[in-house]
Amino acid sequence: MSISSHLFPSGLLARGFVIAVWLAAMIAGGAIFGQTTDTDTGEEAVIPFALPQSGPFTPAEIEIGNDQAIADWFRSAHANAASQAFSHWDDEGEINASCATCHSGEGFRDFHGLDGTPAGVVDGPINVGGVVDCGTCHNAGLAQIEEITFPSGVVHPVQGVEASCLTCHQGRSAGIDVVEAIAGLPDDEPNAELRFINPHYATAAATWLGGYGAAGYQYEGQEYSGRFFHARPVASCNSCHQPHTLEVEFEPCLTCHLADSPQEIRIARQSYDGSGDTSVGIRSDIMANADTLLGLIEAYTVEIAEAPVIYDGNRYPYFFSDANNDGEIDMSEGRPVAYSAWTPRSLRAAFNWKLVTADPGNYAHNPQYSLELLYDAIADLSGPLGIDMDALNLLR
Repeated sequence: MSISSHLFPSGLLARGFVIAVWLAAMIAGGAIFGQTTDTDTGEEAVIPFALPQSGPFTPAEIEIGNDQAIADWFRSAHANAASQAFSHWDDEGEINASCATCHSGEGFRDFHGLDGTPAGVVDGPINVGGVVDCGTCHNAGLAQIEEITFPSGVVHPVQGVEASCLTCHQGRSAGIDVVEAIAGLPDDEPNAELRFINPHYATAAATWLGGYGAAGYQYEGQEYSGRFFHARPVASCNSCHQPHTLEVEFEPCLTCHLADSPQEIRIARQSYDGSGDTSVGIRSDIMANADTLLGLIEAYTVEIAEAPVIYDGNRYPYFFSDANNDGEIDMSEGRPVAYSAWTPRSLRAAFNWKLVTADPGNYAHNPQYSLELLYDAIADLSGPLGIDMDALNLLR
């Protein structure tokens, strides 16, 4: 075991900035540093002695200019090294190159060439234990990044820290991936070679760009709302999210909206979910239509594909087989059986459902686009199920 692992818990060791701030505080307080030998490696190492040069040594009295920003960041999801988003690869010893861009500050800098390596690829290996650290959003090199390419192929211009936000909240798949997977296949014929296509998680940027970003499966002949341009001065992620805590600053919303929370904001005078209730936030309409769509997907797999599906949001790939329709996920050798009876129609509907529900802030990022994707998928499934869309009383 190295000296550093004696001095710091493994969770903190990965967070280089924490150590740097601590050392800066010790130096400012006049701590004595000396050399000793690591008994495991035989290498010389610098470690602080317990006593400062002069006392009393009171860390709380040492001024650190950005201590509030660090404290705010430290309690955000971006700093949670124990979360699945940053600990998933711990047993493997390094983060997969395909995941490292967004699941480690080190990987992000590698991908964009901010560490001196070629941009556009993670050269790796990328160490585990990293998080979205200070250098992910405060690297001077961000000013040189002028555009971000989305999974749909759309190239979107960015400025400054937008590069960080849009790189990691765009998802990993888009409607074009579904189009390519189902090309030339009969709409309602199960195909064992089709697999669920996961748009990934926290897809706020993909939602925000709407039809222009082409994140969803966009049905032929339909028009889709583009990028969601909010009222000024709301123009970027930081317009609503506190950049370090990531919390939504709700007070500015009250300039135009009368509500007790962002979720209760209503942006339309009509009901989209058929309930007729316009006293609730638009989020309620989106959630209701998402529930309707999931119900139709399940009904379709029973009545049309004749291969029932069960959704489980706690494990990948989320959609599992229920061949005997007993309401229980089929198991094989102790493992759940992934659903393998997708048809083109059910696959594109499931993709849109997952894309919309993967963004918990869809009601603020682009409610129109979210509602359009859900409506069109519902309409697509309603045909073979014999459901009268007019009877549902939904609006697109």
